[in-house]
Amino acid sequence: MKTAVVTGGTRGIGKAISLMLLNNGYKVYSLYRSDTTTAKKFSAETANELLTVLKCDISDPRQIKDFFTSLDGCEVLVNNAGISDIDLYTDLSDERIMEILKVDLLGAMLCSKSAIPFMVRKKTGSIINISSMWGETGASCEAVYSACKAGVIGFTKALAKELGPSSIRVNCVSPGLIATDMNSSLSNETVDGIVSETPLERIGSPTDVANAVEFLVSDKASFITGEVIRVNGGLLI
Repeated sequence: MKTAVVTGGTRGIGKAISLMLLNNGYKVYSLYRSDTTTAKKFSAETANELLTVLKCDISDPRQIKDFFTSLDGCEVLVNNAGISDIDLYTDLSDERIMEILKVDLLGAMLCSKSAIPFMVRKKTGSIINISSMWGETGASCEAVYSACKAGVIGFTKALAKELGPSSIRVNCVSPGLIATDMNSSLSNETVDGIVSETPLERIGSPTDVANAVEFLVSDKASFITGEVIRVNGGLLI
C-alpha cells in the first residue's frame, strides 16, 4: 500500500486532497499545526482506518524529522500548508515574517528533504507543491506570502531536474481564489472583483485543486514533471 503525506491536511484544500488520496487507496497522514478541534472533527467524520491525523508544526525542523523518521515509506508528498496575513509589509513584525517563511517555503523544502530518501530507495515518487496565483503575479499587502509561493515554484522546477534521474516527479499546483478559511476574511467587494475578472465567473473549490493533484500523482501524468498547473478559472492566461 502506498503512503501519502499531506501538510495542512485537515481543512480546506488539504482536507480535499487527503480525502481524494484516501479514495484512491492511499494510506494518508494528514498533518496539522495547531487547530486540534478541526483535526479531531475531520478524523471523526472521515472514520477511515487508512487516515492518520497528526499534529506536526512544519515550521520546526525537529518535528519534521521526528515525523518522517516514524514512517516506513512515503510515495506521495503534498506540501500544502500555508499561512498569510493581509497587511502592509512594513507593518509586519520581523517575527511574523520569519513565521510565514518557515511555514510556507522552508516547511515545504524540509518536508521534501525528509521524504526524498524514501522515494530514491524505490526509484519512484511524486511531490506536489501547492503554490498560488499570487506567487506568479504578486499580491499587494501579501508580499511575504507572494514571495514564499514564488519560491515554491522555483523550488519545484529545480527539484524536478535534480530528482528526475531517480524517476521522482515534482510538480506544482497554483490555485486562484479558492473558497477556504484563509480567504474567508476577504470582503464581498474583493471577491466580486476577482470573480468579474475570471473567465469562468466563479471562485474555485478545494475539490477543484484536489482534482489537479489527483491527476499529477496518477500514472496518467507519468511523463510530467517540473510543471505548474494553474487552477484559477482562467484568471491568469
